[in-house]
Formats: sequence, structure tokens, C-alpha cells
Amino acid sequence: MKRERAKAAGGNRRERAVSAGGVVWRAAPDGAGVEVVLVQTPSLRWGLPKGKRDPGERLREAALREVREETGLRVEADRKVGVVRYRFKAASGGRKIDKEVHFWLMQATGGSFLDHDHEHVDVRWFGMADAMRRVSYRNTVDVLERAAAMLDGRAIRRERGDAPADREPVGAGAE
Repeated sequence: MKRERAKAAGGNRRERAVSAGGVVWRAAPDGAGVEVVLVQTPSLRWGLPKGKRDPGERLREAALREVREETGLRVEADRKVGVVRYRFKAASGGRKIDKEVHFWLMQATGGSFLDHDHEHVDVRWFGMADAMRRVSYRNTVDVLERAAAMLDGRAIRRERGDAPADREPVGAGAE
């Protein structure tokens, strides 16, 4: 009976949501590893910049736009890091959402944290290990681990002379 009422009220209805974002990185100023950008929500949770795709927008374009809006940084997208999938219940209406978020590895080319949007209370660079400890969800740690492995592979190729060295990103602004 309870299940039938929930169905009648749309309680078993599932919606699909697609977002895109990035793992923005730079070489650490002290030369020890890399740093990545995290954004802090009003509920004080740390995560990666990401957001919804606009109608007709390609995922990579959405990722670039959302990262620029949420961090204030101009970025260039590199390779895709991966896709995170999860389910949650919407705060309004009790709808069930199947969400997927596509992430790209990105490097800052300019801009400033001072220009980040109002959705976040803070935007900062963190060392990779610190970022993994600070993020609020396990699936974000998984994305950071994949990004770290990609960046390690890039460093190994550079040392062997297989790939050109990456240019140094600016992306500082507010630290």
C-alpha cells in the first residue's frame, strides 16, 4: 500500500542528470609535486569544480565553462580523467536522481580565484595528498587518484624524453 502511494506520487520516478568538471592542476610552487583546485560549498564540503551541462552543450565545453565559472580561472582541458556515477534523492519532491559527472584533467592558463562565482565560499590550491584528505566524498578521491596517476605517467614520459614538457600554468591569483 505504501509503495503504491509512493508510485502514484512519483516516488519511484528516476531522473538522469549529467554534469561535467575538471581536476585543475599546476606544479607546486616549491617544486614538490602538484597542486589541484578544490571548491568549498556553503555547507563547507570540499570538492572538484563541476556543474550541469547547458542544452546542446558538449560535455568538454560544459566542463571548461563550469570550471571557469566556479574557480575564476581560465583553463585548458587535456585528457578525460573519468566518469563518476551515483544516486541521490532530490531535496524537493523526493525524486530519485541517477547522476553522472565527467571529469577532465585541466591546466590553468590565467584568471583569478577572486572571480569565482557565488556558489562557493572558497576556492584554493591544495597539494594532491591534502586534497584527497579534504574532499568530502570517496568518489572524488577516486577521481583525484586517477588524475595523480595520469600526471605521474606524464612526468615519467617527460623524463624519458617521450613527450614535451608541459608549460608552467599561471592560475594563481588568490592563493
